[in-house]
Amino acid sequence: MELEQHLGAIRKQGLGVAAISYDSVGALKSFADRQHIAYPLLSDPDSKIIRTYDILNEAVKPGTPTYGIPYPGVYVVDAQGRVVSKYFEDDYRERVSTAEILARRFGAPVDVVRGEVEAKHLQITTAASNDIARPGLRIALSLDIEMKPGIHVYASGVQGYIPIGWRLDEGGPAAKRHSFEYPHSEMLRLEAIGETVPVYRGHIRIRREITFGQESVLKPLVSPTGEVIVKGLFRYQACDDRKCYVPEDVPLVWRFKYEGLDRQRVPSEFQHKPN
Repeated sequence: MELEQHLGAIRKQGLGVAAISYDSVGALKSFADRQHIAYPLLSDPDSKIIRTYDILNEAVKPGTPTYGIPYPGVYVVDAQGRVVSKYFEDDYRERVSTAEILARRFGAPVDVVRGEVEAKHLQITTAASNDIARPGLRIALSLDIEMKPGIHVYASGVQGYIPIGWRLDEGGPAAKRHSFEYPHSEMLRLEAIGETVPVYRGHIRIRREITFGQESVLKPLVSPTGEVIVKGLFRYQACDDRKCYVPEDVPLVWRFKYEGLDRQRVPSEFQHKPN
């Protein structure tokens, strides 16, 4: 379903799309008709292709209805049939979003959900690669930070000053946070005090990934308006050529429309039966 929603963006990159599963042709057709899936869904009922690619989920017990499922993932293949990148998760309930793959692999903009925050010394534009929160979906968040003329902020490793920091709300289980790196800084000589320090000036972009929690955790957090809200904080200390200012904490908010899992089962004649 998420692939279908980004089909146009995928094709703009010159890519085609096909999905493969251990489901029967009948089960896939039933699902495709109900969800209006326009790209090919390929049936691998004995998981032969899944085994060939060595992605069979061995944690599933043989003889159970779900035995034969692969680890969830995406291969990007070039025109010569070579795999140029792949995106897989250990947990079968988690998926890397299509928009996140397009951003990571092809540099597509992370700007589906946008907001602007005006701080004393800089302006922050928040963005996200997806506007929908689905259980287990991995997406990208970004901050575009534009400093006012003459202003610099400090980077990691600085001594005696407060470096920039982007924190997501640790008090809520809406999403799992993944590690990330801050952009490269420049070394600035402060002649007035005889110091050389790592700083940022002008414009910087910071990008990080999150994975939404599972349905049992995420659904109770949905607001009355049907939204999942992710909150964060950006901390910085700004200085100019003459003085340094009091460190500032800037609240950040991302809002996503909640979309639950498709719980409707295919007709019984197409369902997997225990062996």
